[in-house]
Amino acid sequence: MIGTNNDATAIQPVIVGAGPAGVRAAEALVAAGLRPIMLDEAARAGGQIYRQPPPGFKRPKSALYGSEHHKADGVHRSMDALAGKIDYLTQALVWHCEGNVLDVLVDGVTRTIPYSHLILATGATDRVLPFPGWLTPGVYTLGGSQVALKYQGCAIGADVVFAGTGPLLYLVAYQYAKAGARVRAVLDTARVSDHAAGLTGMLRAPGLLAKGLYYMGWLRAHGVPIHNGIRPVRVLGDERVSGIVWRDAQGRELQVECDAVGYGLALRSETQLASLAGCQFDFNRQDRAWLPTRDRAGRSSVSGVYVAGDGAGIAGADAAELAGERAGLALIEDLGMKVDAARAQDLEKQLAGIGRVRQALERSFPFPTDWAESVQDDLVICRCEEITAGTLRACVAETGAREMNRVKALTRVGMGRCQGRMCSAGATELLAHALKVGPEQVGRLRSQPPVKPFPIRVMVEEQS
Repeated sequence: MIGTNNDATAIQPVIVGAGPAGVRAAEALVAAGLRPIMLDEAARAGGQIYRQPPPGFKRPKSALYGSEHHKADGVHRSMDALAGKIDYLTQALVWHCEGNVLDVLVDGVTRTIPYSHLILATGATDRVLPFPGWLTPGVYTLGGSQVALKYQGCAIGADVVFAGTGPLLYLVAYQYAKAGARVRAVLDTARVSDHAAGLTGMLRAPGLLAKGLYYMGWLRAHGVPIHNGIRPVRVLGDERVSGIVWRDAQGRELQVECDAVGYGLALRSETQLASLAGCQFDFNRQDRAWLPTRDRAGRSSVSGVYVAGDGAGIAGADAAELAGERAGLALIEDLGMKVDAARAQDLEKQLAGIGRVRQALERSFPFPTDWAESVQDDLVICRCEEITAGTLRACVAETGAREMNRVKALTRVGMGRCQGRMCSAGATELLAHALKVGPEQVGRLRSQPPVKPFPIRVMVEEQS
């Protein structure tokens, strides 16, 4: 039952996600005398950005998280301090949400967890626009490349090329080079002029700007070629990546040998649970995606449901900490309990400042809006269902479909194991391009449970 009072017997807040946003939200609730349940897909708190390695792992945090190790340590310590004050379920996959109840898979067994209030701090994944060869073994997302390094100290290859755009591109390349991998090249779809266009706005965050410039400078100083304004053409290799071909800003095709490629074009929010919870969505031009409607405190359109962190809109780890705390305070306010109004206002002010920096980042690392027109018909867009660009275009031409869910029903795009989490960005761009409209005019894929890959055995047992 969604409470509007401070009756502890009726109040059961649940937080999904134990990254920076989830941990700060939990801190706020505990400080107010509440005992939230926290559900975490990982074995240890930290989220993707501050992911902790398995117990016994020996690399120091300064090596795992670089210049952010103090922030990572702060989040980890805060989580440690919450022990005994929250109910923390690790390796808990939340796969459905309906009627104030979460369906969760823990240790191979599904269980239901009711909530009175729900804070969704679900984070983000890489945004991928396919190109020829992207399914070749040895091609990873940028986030996946970083997870391999942080979680178990593994590189995705010995000779690696990183391609795409965004701050993560340079950070991961730097981390790999520092860890001893040979980074053969950094291929950035953003032009030098794009970086320059965002420079003035980036001066609002001199620390962040300095780190970015440092990574670029360090890579160049250590012999890593950086090419701007490129477009990936194809990955070479059959059983394994053997190289990558790209087109430079002058239109020339170039290639370099490598045994792995890390690829990604910024991030996309994980919004499936917000969708299943019944939240309204608005199209966000900056993220080029549909995001849960929310107020400045993180309240969604559904009473008692809050969204925070990158799952509510891409803004980074610092913003996630602030937004998590603010969502926690909003929940407390909605219970009729007193909060520090000055702190709440300060959090909102800081978040607004980070939002302005994000606008500058978007100018520095713009989305490649010309991608859809460059894609050949035989390119696989949806790897789960093996749906090609040609199939999607033919669907539009032959049926007149103008909306993503209609195209999904007719072609099965987004109907496989990932439920559209990986292919929806590309499919949306293709549909919009085919119709000669903006991506906001083709709608969004409605989420379906299970929101992530789920053992069939468990589903059969549930139904028997």
